Amino acid sequence: MNVQMPVHPPTIEEERILALKNRPVPREKPLPDAESHSQGFRQTREARRSALVEDYVELIADLIEDGNEARQVDIAARLGVAQPTVAKMLTRLCADGLVSRKPYRGVFLTDAGRKVAEESRIRHQTVEAFLRSLGVSAETARIDAEGIEHHVSAETLEAFRKAMTATR
Repeated sequence: MNVQMPVHPPTIEEERILALKNRPVPREKPLPDAESHSQGFRQTREARRSALVEDYVELIADLIEDGNEARQVDIAARLGVAQPTVAKMLTRLCADGLVSRKPYRGVFLTDAGRKVAEESRIRHQTVEAFLRSLGVSAETARIDAEGIEHHVSAETLEAFRKAMTATR
């Protein structure tokens, strides 16, 4: 038998405890000026825009280097998206000059596409190695690096490299 207890309004003490639990952690420093503050948000928006492009060209490079053609069906399977989604992105990448397509053949990177793929791969490998140096498992480091690599600055990457060589 399922007996429900009557619901009563929270007591003043319960409300106080709830308010304390839901209170945000106070800032350690005052807010920066608006221009400095907005810079971080602009950088994040730009990273989001470029992340998808970088993921596609890096995957295309990986498929080609693995000795296969980078076919739309394989790209869709590896990214976990539908083929029409890949087709739309490939059209964008062609327009951006990063890939070329040939009828009844796979997708190929242009020189610009290879450069983007290489830069993305280096960032990914650096972030993944840094996470591993902290003791993060290989699988978790691989997955986490996939998101972090797009948002990390050159300065932070260099700090990661220095930290890793200092611990050797």
